[in-house]
Amino acid sequence: MKPPKPEARADKVSLWRYLRLFRQDILSAQPARLYRAWMAEFRTPFFRSYLINQPELIREVLNARPMEFPKSSRVGEGLRPLLGNSVFLTNGETWLRQRRIIDPAFEGGRLRETFPAMLAAGKAAVERLRARQGDVEIEEMASHAAADVIFRTLFSIPIEHEIAARVFREFRTYQRTQPILNLAAFLPVPRWMPRLHRGRTIRAAKSIRHLITQLTTDRMWAIEAGAPPNDLATKILSTPDPQTGLLFETDEMVDQVAIFFLAGHETSASALGWALYLLALHPEAQERVAEEAAALGDAIHFGDLSRLRFTRDVFRETLRLYPPVPMMVRETTKPERFRDRDLPKRAQVVISPWHLHRHERIWERPDDFDPDRFQTTEGRECMRDAYIPFSAGKRVCVGAGFAMAEGVLLLALLVRAFRFERIEGAEPVPVAYLTVRAKNGIRLRVSERVSSGTAPTPATASAERV
Repeated sequence: MKPPKPEARADKVSLWRYLRLFRQDILSAQPARLYRAWMAEFRTPFFRSYLINQPELIREVLNARPMEFPKSSRVGEGLRPLLGNSVFLTNGETWLRQRRIIDPAFEGGRLRETFPAMLAAGKAAVERLRARQGDVEIEEMASHAAADVIFRTLFSIPIEHEIAARVFREFRTYQRTQPILNLAAFLPVPRWMPRLHRGRTIRAAKSIRHLITQLTTDRMWAIEAGAPPNDLATKILSTPDPQTGLLFETDEMVDQVAIFFLAGHETSASALGWALYLLALHPEAQERVAEEAAALGDAIHFGDLSRLRFTRDVFRETLRLYPPVPMMVRETTKPERFRDRDLPKRAQVVISPWHLHRHERIWERPDDFDPDRFQTTEGRECMRDAYIPFSAGKRVCVGAGFAMAEGVLLLALLVRAFRFERIEGAEPVPVAYLTVRAKNGIRLRVSERVSSGTAPTPATASAERV
């Protein structure tokens, strides 16, 4: 059974019809020809947009000349109420300064240092799911687990912490009410005019930022007192810009924490939910993951992640079929010429991992789930040329290694402990909210695995399973 894919628009529609379709779902609003095109042009009365699928052009934009193709300000129209001036939205010198401060927190041994907190979150996710079993909404479970990872690694607090729990609840509201781009991204709205955000979105964003400010202020006090936890927040708040010697101010740190939560929680939750669904569709692959994870034994260490080779390929294939961020928008800073087309200054250049990862002229059986493809010569070539779930070049996601470790670990822990089965008639429909999610969630039947003939009791479950 093929994984679900939105039904693409087959014919031309008016601009206003397209905007309505786009507002509902960015994926199904796009024409089917984008799965074969190397480049496509989209015209509005206000700007030109060019989607590029040709690997050479993508490398030109992301790798060769990234500073000449900054992030489009139109992306910020939808996300700025929550993200402010975060590293996800900034360009130029501001972005370079932010990355100089943030990057050291994710370098070298820092991932190894965060692994115990990541593992604790995974164990907690197993215990929560053990109490629920049966018909489970997987996206909700995955969101809970991913948020727990972020709070434990960033602020050394579990998801049960009062502020962490409140941020999680507010973010669920934000995630379901905020599309990737809002209508102001398409229209010439002056800066002084309202940005056409939904009221619930604005309220949720304000609440989240208020709560993150509390956590950030408390951590700054702990740093000044000389006894802060050794976590990512402490590392980032304590790292000066090597060129200026300046630290992040509170407001700047709130912006960065907001994007860490969005990128590190929302995207990971999206990928984990789809990975479990894909394994439910393919029981033979699920058993291979379960066997690989079971071979690790009771004590799991950071180095053990390298033994989860097939699990890693399952997660890679999930990111190919359901890249959490389906589209990225850059902007030309001067006239360009791509594939014999003239792009004016300030044209939008759209790079779509969703279409690139399923491109019919690049990938063999692009809509099939095949984790083993990455062990073939052709698969490795495609991965090098047309696989960008974390973007690429200078603006590659700073937490890409963190996300891969988290995804592989959580997937292994959950599949080792439980069996996931599809529910007839409950097939999810992919849509793009902030990330690629299922329109009405992902429901799976969950049952505990039994390795010795009898189910473990709650008292022994933790020792036996995680």
